[in-house]
Order: sequence, then structure tokens, then C-alpha cells
Amino acid sequence: MNYKNRLVKSIFTNSSGILVSRLTGFVRDLMTASILGANIYSDIFFIAFKFPNLFRSIFADGAFTQAFIPSYAKSKHKIRFSSIVFLQILAFLLVLSLIVTLFSHLFAKAFAIGFSKETIDLASPLFAINFYYLPLIFIVTFMGALLQYKHHFATTAYSTALLNLSMIASLIIARGLEQYTITFYLSFGVIFGGILQVIVHIIAIKRANLGKIFTFRKHKQKEENRFYKNFFAATLGSSTMHISAFIDTWLASFLISGSISYLYYANRVFQLPLAIFAIATSIALFPMVAKSIKNQDEQQALKLMKKSSIILFGVLTISMIIGILFDNFIIELLFERGAFTSDDTKNTALILSMYLIGLLPFGLAKIFSLWLYAKEQQILTAKISAQSLLANIIFSLILIKPFEAAGLAFSSTLSGFVLFFLTIRAFGLKKFIEMFKNS
Repeated sequence: MNYKNRLVKSIFTNSSGILVSRLTGFVRDLMTASILGANIYSDIFFIAFKFPNLFRSIFADGAFTQAFIPSYAKSKHKIRFSSIVFLQILAFLLVLSLIVTLFSHLFAKAFAIGFSKETIDLASPLFAINFYYLPLIFIVTFMGALLQYKHHFATTAYSTALLNLSMIASLIIARGLEQYTITFYLSFGVIFGGILQVIVHIIAIKRANLGKIFTFRKHKQKEENRFYKNFFAATLGSSTMHISAFIDTWLASFLISGSISYLYYANRVFQLPLAIFAIATSIALFPMVAKSIKNQDEQQALKLMKKSSIILFGVLTISMIIGILFDNFIIELLFERGAFTSDDTKNTALILSMYLIGLLPFGLAKIFSLWLYAKEQQILTAKISAQSLLANIIFSLILIKPFEAAGLAFSSTLSGFVLFFLTIRAFGLKKFIEMFKNS
């Protein structure tokens, strides 16, 4: 199978799996909106749930895969390299989880500084419970990276649906209970969903004959050192959008009750086309671009990127236009029932439009950053992300007062344009223009 056919097949596998996961996620959010609505209880759950997801998104899903796969491919002792990296990071995350458990009140106060003391008291136990999802999802990410190296994408793409199904089950069981009690059911549903994801990946690992991943023999640390150098740089490089979303949540804790929930629901809708098209494409494209560059065939890499970016430009533009034109209808259809009112729909729809304007820059930046990662320029991507993040903070502080939650969403979008411009400049503006001159 040639590169282009493999690319299309891999994109379809990732897109279909992500679509299933996102659809079950929307059912989860629909039920959450109906049962909890948009109030202080939904706010404290979402910020507790977002806490480990922030670390997962910037630490595990993005940076780890981008640093691990090239290092694993180049490693002369793959079993030794992978086992030591796995054990070291897992041990760190377990210790970190215990620290969060012991000092959950301080973490809740730090990440929801606008909450009152009473609200922080309510949120702190949820922080402790939800954070244990992080070590579970790291195990999933590690095994998913091994499967991706073998061009197996389906298990990881579809497995997020198990988290959503677990949370849906917890909502069904908790229906009719006091709202604060429901947040605990949801939190334990998160943990159980993580366990299910680990189980299906273990099965896939065994079927792919990758079960032998551990060794305890002595070895040199050169391979791990190179991995960690790239990993820490890639951590910031892959984090901009996720940190921006978390900054939105943090600043929204100073606004009226329900603002965090409006941002959460709107961002969930925004993430659907971004995940189905941009993220699915980048997951499939990265190994091929990296291998082409490693084999000193940059023209092949550029052809793959050109094909992917043209397709992505088209589908993201259509998604953006449809989303903005029908923002109110989309939110009303998905969420307006039970405790989620028409006023909640109006507020969430405006925020959705502000996010959707940034769909193109975030999606295309994802594709062109792959070139930098494949060239092992993680430090450069980290600097670009830091500049974009700084822009987001500045825009947020300027726009939060006049436009409240909508201003926070638009600030994230503006930072996406900064990220895209800086990424293209690093990729090479002349090279970028030459790519599409004959399109």
C-alpha cells in the first residue's frame, strides 16, 4: 500500500473512531446538561474533570506521542527503551496523583481561584477523584503509541467512547439523586471509564504481539535522555489550545454562575470538527512525514502535507460556516432540555461562534507543526506555543470585562491565529507559498 492510500485509510479509521467517541460524548453532555444544567454543581464537576484532562492533553496525548514514536523508531533496544520510559513516567504520575489527593483543597483553590470558600470545599474531593484518570490514560497513551507504530489506530480512536459510556451509565444510575451526589457518581464513572480503556488496549497489544514490553536489564540512558529532551520541549509545543481552554475556565470562575459550563459545552461542539478532521489527519500523517524526512525525501513529505492541508482547509471552512450560521440551533438541539434553559442556549451559542472562528488556524497549525516535530525542532515549537499562549492571556485580560465569557472564547481564537502565523513562519513562508502555487 503506497503512502497516499495508507494516509487516506488511516485518516478514515481515526475520523470514524473519533466520530463515534464524540457522538457518545455528546450524548453524555446532553444527559449532563439535562440532569445538572448549567449551575454551580456542573461548574465544579467540569473544572475537576478538566484538571486531569488538561495534563492528559498536553502531557500524554500530544507531547508523549510526538516524542516517543520518533525515539522508539530510532531505538536499537526498543523493549528496554519503552519499558524504562513507561515505568518512570507512570511512577511520577502515581506520586503526583497521591499529592493531589492529599492537597486537593489547595489544587481546587489554585485552579478555581474565583470560587468562594464554600464552593472550593465542594470541589476539592472531586479534584482528588478525577485526577486518577491521568495515570490510567497515560497507560492507554503508551500502548496506543506502540499500536500506532504498527499502523494500528482503531483501538485508540474508538476507546474514548468507553469513557463516555461509563459516564452515561453513572448518570443513569444517579438520576433523581441530589445534584452534588451526582457529581461524585460522574467522577467515579470517569475512573471506571479509564479502566475500561486500559483493558481494551491490553487486549489489542496482545493481539499485535507487542506484549513483551518490559525488561529490567542494565542499559545506557542515551536513548531515554534524547526522548525526555524532546518530550519536555514538545509538552509546551502541543499544549497551546488546551492551556488556552483552561485559562478560559479559570478566568470564567470570576464571572456569573454557569459561565464555566457555557464555555465547556461550546468547546465540546468546537472540538468535534477539529478532532474528526484536523487531529485525525495529523495522527495519520505524522509517522509518514517523519519517515519521509528520515529517509531524506522531503518532497514526498511536502506532497503528503499539501494533500492533507487542502482537504483540511475545505472541510474546516465548511464546518466553520455551518457552525456559525446554525450556532443557536445546534446548542438548542443538543442541550436545551431539563435544567438547561433557553437563556443557557443563547449564552452558549454565542461562545460557540467565537470558538469556531478559530477552527481553521488551529487545524492548519496542527498539520504544519508536524514538519517541525519530524525535524526534531521541539524547542522551536515550544517557543511558538509560548508566544501564542502569552497572546491568549493578554487578549483574555483585555476582553473578559466588556464581553465576559464570549470574550474569553474569542481570545482563544485570536491566539490560534498567532499560533498559525508563527508556525508557518517557522515552516518557511516561501516554502508554504511554493507548496500551493500549482494547486
